Amino acid sequence: MKLVSYIDRRKVDPAPSFGALVGASIIDLSTTDISTVRDALTFGSLSTLAEQLEAHRGKDKSAVPLEHATLLPPVTNPDKILCVGLNYHLHAKEANMPIPARPSVFVRFASSFAGPDQPVLRPLESEQFDYEAELAVVIGRPARRVAEADAMQYVAGYMCMAENSIRDWQKHATQATAGKNFMHSGALGPCLVTADEAPGPDEMQVVGRLNGEVVQDDSAANMIFTVAQIIAYLSTFTELLPGDIIATGTPAGVGMSKKPPCYLRNGDVFEVEITGLGVLRNPVHNES
Repeated sequence: MKLVSYIDRRKVDPAPSFGALVGASIIDLSTTDISTVRDALTFGSLSTLAEQLEAHRGKDKSAVPLEHATLLPPVTNPDKILCVGLNYHLHAKEANMPIPARPSVFVRFASSFAGPDQPVLRPLESEQFDYEAELAVVIGRPARRVAEADAMQYVAGYMCMAENSIRDWQKHATQATAGKNFMHSGALGPCLVTADEAPGPDEMQVVGRLNGEVVQDDSAANMIFTVAQIIAYLSTFTELLPGDIIATGTPAGVGMSKKPPCYLRNGDVFEVEITGLGVLRNPVHNES
């Protein structure tokens, strides 16, 4: 399935909902008790959602035309967003950083992400707004002290992420938090592709395009730490919960590595395309 969160603009005072993307329509899968993707993963199961989807197929009244929907980040209310930095060999090299012995972890807040086709905001406080294409992993069931060999069983699915960074604020201290959490500086989407329909991470090509030009292009097979290793590491110190998001790092080619540096500007368009997951497209707007 391709799960999305959305607002139906045809409604008066619409509430966010979620459903499955089928062609150019959204089949709403929400109920009174389950109104978000996180709810569905926490209190239900992907197999139950698949059954609901089959029951709704062909019923036009249940479909929301994509043209009338505003897409939100697929998981709107994760308990936590954990990000791994310096997870591609060539990116570590371009940043003049040693290959890490363990995952370098920082956190992001849900408010720092916009949805598909929504503007990412270039903050007033910096000229160093950088792009970062990444593969994001969504957890499907509680995970604590998970063995690497079992880790992939806890993956609900995958989505594209424009992780993006405010580089000078990222370097204010040894922790990257300040440069990673400006309002709507990143983006998620266009949908959450469930693991049964997505290729394995080793088969995914992660591509970033700035104004139509490829600026990042690498295989997720070249990550320093695999998805399984990351889940095993993270679940050792915290319980991963359904709907939690893990960012797996960005490939080489980020703007700060260019000579001269190439940072995002008002009017730019950044796209993230990952094999089997679609294209996440976001224009860049100056924050007002």
